Amino acid sequence: MATKIRLQRHGKKGKPFYYIVVADARAPRDGRFIERLGSYNPNTNPATIDINFDKALSWINDGAQPTDTCRAILSYNGLLYKKHLQGGVKKGALTQEQADAKFAEWTDQKQGKITGKKTDLTSAKDAARKAALAAEAVKKEEKAAAILAKNTPPVEEVEVEEAPVAEAAVEEAPVAETATEEAPASEETPADSAE
Repeated sequence: MATKIRLQRHGKKGKPFYYIVVADARAPRDGRFIERLGSYNPNTNPATIDINFDKALSWINDGAQPTDTCRAILSYNGLLYKKHLQGGVKKGALTQEQADAKFAEWTDQKQGKITGKKTDLTSAKDAARKAALAAEAVKKEEKAAAILAKNTPPVEEVEVEEAPVAEAAVEEAPVAETATEEAPASEETPADSAE
């Protein structure tokens, strides 16, 4: 019996969710399967992959052939790299400790890339949110200014008419002061002459 490691589709229209299963090659896509190895959710960013590593490795070693998509998923998880290292141990090219060290180093590097992508996505999302809030605040201020301008009566005409009157009053005031200063002097003069 030819066994395949493949995806079994679940989820609603437009939001797929997949189980990673081992099935007979002749069975329908969403039909009968031998064993469920994990799940794959492409709706998240980065995609969520939950897989039983040991079971999948044993099926790969027993000869189960993954489909192209499952091969990419298993490679992303490091399962195919682990199989490659185990082959090196069997041939005597590596010791088990060297293989485990190489795999641990690869896993750390991969986790660093994944966390870097997650932090980049969250920072980009936060920056976009802040930019949207700033744009919304500017738009709100413009709208408030437009409403204020629409609701206030035209005050500019009144201010223009009052300004020349005020200047004329300022110019007349010094003239009045000089006239009052001269007037008492002239009043004193006739009084002195009358005596």
